[in-house]
Amino acid sequence: MGPKNNNHSREKKRMSILNLTQHEPTAEQTRAGVRNPFKSKIGEILSLLNFDEIPSKEEIIERAERLAELADQCYEAPGPVREVMIGGAGFLASQLEQALFDRNMIPVYSFSRRESVETLSGDGEVVKTSVYRHLGFVPAIPKW
Repeated sequence: MGPKNNNHSREKKRMSILNLTQHEPTAEQTRAGVRNPFKSKIGEILSLLNFDEIPSKEEIIERAERLAELADQCYEAPGPVREVMIGGAGFLASQLEQALFDRNMIPVYSFSRRESVETLSGDGEVVKTSVYRHLGFVPAIPKW
């Protein structure tokens, strides 16, 4: 069996991972190389990721293609490994994965573990909260 945390060594080798989600990357994700898209692209990206009504098949395909195109534009150089962190609407994920693969980008999902943290409040009460710890990335699996 290999080292217990072999994902750690992979994290060190990553260049940058484009954040194509609706959320700011956590501090842990930022340390792992996640960066936001160019500011000029963020508004359109967020608009494409948000759905106010049930989308048609055509709308899902169009949005996925446009998101992949915007992700492609956010890489200044066509390096050998271009990773894009995706998440959110499950009905968009598989189409977006394919659109990214078609442009030689690797979609990845953040993997986190929920941990329970207890803190003592000012009045002596114990407050229990859940904290999500980023542990690494899981690449999407191409369908070819």
